[in-house]
Amino acid sequence: MKNEDPDRPFSLKVYLLIIIMLSWPFQIAYPFLGEAFKPLLLLSMIMVAVGTYIAGKFVFRDGFENAGWQWGKPRHYVYAFGLALFLWAFPRVVEQLLGIYEAPQDISARTILIEFLLSFTITLIPAFSEELGWRGYLLPRLFARYTARKALLLHGFVTWVWHLPVVVVMGIQMTGNPLVSVPLVMLISLVPTIMHAVVFAYIWSSTQSLAVSTVYHAAFDEVRDSIEGTIGLGPLSQNWQMLILTILGIALLWKAKWKKRANESLFCGFHPNL
Repeated sequence: MKNEDPDRPFSLKVYLLIIIMLSWPFQIAYPFLGEAFKPLLLLSMIMVAVGTYIAGKFVFRDGFENAGWQWGKPRHYVYAFGLALFLWAFPRVVEQLLGIYEAPQDISARTILIEFLLSFTITLIPAFSEELGWRGYLLPRLFARYTARKALLLHGFVTWVWHLPVVVVMGIQMTGNPLVSVPLVMLISLVPTIMHAVVFAYIWSSTQSLAVSTVYHAAFDEVRDSIEGTIGLGPLSQNWQMLILTILGIALLWKAKWKKRANESLFCGFHPNL
């Protein structure tokens, strides 16, 4: 679907404002309401899709045809799960074998698996919501305007900005002076978050599938949460994923061949200014 109104070109500022207005209230409310209200974070993710739909359907009216409406191949899902396990389960096993971090209680693998399957299923729709917004909608429009690397870095920075309420709360919850801990957490999280977005983008771009990137997104979140909620995460497993994703993101940013999925006719009406 082409832009029906050339007087309403895509604007990153307007798009991000729509997303923030709809989703940040849930992220901000959660810390004040307590752990019982953690589903608010899922609602915040869903609001990314709601905001994207409003932007694509009513504000810019440029549609969603290049979002990635394919299922992908079976091996793509195997790779997606494998990466999530490598990032979270592998370092946890190493910690256990080396005695770096012992499980606080005897919990069976069956218990962990059941918890994962339940939470993974629940997270699929919120994960799809983010993937539709960041990869399916935003990234093609940035690809149309910038070089691949600049588009990837900018879309990664946008995802970091979107997570800021959670990042700030993490800094506040740290011991010490919040005036120091909050900027520190923001700084530490910046590069890994952007590089992880590049990894997400590569999964989406190489498979041409929102479904595959959605499965990876849900698997990443819920392998982490299932382990953390049962046997806990030690120092290695908490930092391993940041290191690996940063290295992988940099490698993909510089060496991967990116498929720019946007076509010129879809984006010809976009304004050069953000």
